Amino acid sequence: MKFIDHVTILATAGDGGNGRTSFRHEKYIDKGGPDGGDGGNGGDIVFVASRNQNTLVSFRYHRELVAEAGGAGDKVRRHGRSGKNLRVPVPVGTIVTNAEGQTLTDLVVDGQEAIVAHGGRGGFGNAHFVSSVRQAPKFAEKGEAGQSLELNLELKIIADVGLVGLPNAGKSTLLSVISNARPEIADYPFTTLTPNLGVVDYDKESSLLFADIPGLIEGAAEGKGLGDEFLRHVERTAVLLHLIDVTSEDVVADYETIQNELKTYKSNLAEKKQVVVFSKIDLILPEELALKRAAMEKVLPKDAQLFAISSQAHENLKPLLNEVRKQVLTERAHQAEIAPEEKAMPILRLKDQSSWRVSREGDVFIVSGSKIERFAVRTDFDNDEAVHRLKVIMRKQGIMHELRKQGAEQGSTIRIAGGTIEF
Repeated sequence: MKFIDHVTILATAGDGGNGRTSFRHEKYIDKGGPDGGDGGNGGDIVFVASRNQNTLVSFRYHRELVAEAGGAGDKVRRHGRSGKNLRVPVPVGTIVTNAEGQTLTDLVVDGQEAIVAHGGRGGFGNAHFVSSVRQAPKFAEKGEAGQSLELNLELKIIADVGLVGLPNAGKSTLLSVISNARPEIADYPFTTLTPNLGVVDYDKESSLLFADIPGLIEGAAEGKGLGDEFLRHVERTAVLLHLIDVTSEDVVADYETIQNELKTYKSNLAEKKQVVVFSKIDLILPEELALKRAAMEKVLPKDAQLFAISSQAHENLKPLLNEVRKQVLTERAHQAEIAPEEKAMPILRLKDQSSWRVSREGDVFIVSGSKIERFAVRTDFDNDEAVHRLKVIMRKQGIMHELRKQGAEQGSTIRIAGGTIEF
């Protein structure tokens, strides 16, 4: 399966059903009253985080999501059927942003759900508008349109351990030995072209998820090689396992290259807890290993541990994994102690829905505002009674007074939510 970690899609929730204009007509019942039912609500589009998904590839050829529309109201006050919600599985770690770059949701827990597009509300039938002064309303509301949004989906893998290092550092070989993963392995650079995941089982109740990030090179954070495509996947790991090919002529330079790329991409990545590992120690003499270890220890942070392993020979793997597990548990416990307000998602504040604005373009007056536009989109502009109701609402909100102040006269054209009425 092809690995896709960034897509743009169009999500369109279901439209609300129209209300019904109907009057009771039954034998032996004189002057039957209005009995038009309400329309059903449109279906929402709901994203559901799933551990069974590990790529956004399913959206590559299905870039438009459409939820079911609500049914129209019927006679005898029968309510239209509400549209079914469209539930869409996405990988755990998916971030959803809108066209303006605002984060709508960050799905980080298996089973977590979020509505990314709300269905339109169904319109009221004429039975809803019966009152002491309006006993036979001959109008009903139209259903609201469902939200239609362009959404950007970005996947940031949530793994416990991220394997980083230059190409051919031995990351894929290590992953294949310690886990159930079967990555492609070869003796040439960039064998790994996409992140590979592997589960390392410690006992029946304990395991860690490892992510093999494709080999970085100098300049990866600026777009060279493959690194900038996949560095995002180490942002959420608890610990980085930094592998260095011990047969390299300059292990210190290799270490510093990766550190610089992590720092250039995001400064906090270089500060993330790391376990540094010499790989392929079966290919050099013990004396050479000792010299390289001494050189490396001079540049490592004081609290850093340096391990030396051979994945092929299964040498020193158990002590390494024990240390990695210890570091992951410590880091996860630290993250759990972070104050909830520090981890909380940004809240998108809605504008005051009761506010409205009147502007003028030539001889046309334009009324805008969230609340009044919602009334307008449910109005049948071809029905005089429905238009009259909208005008009453506008008068109660003070909009008619403002139109008069701005020069509106009898017969002036007023445009609102795509429809036009006369003042």
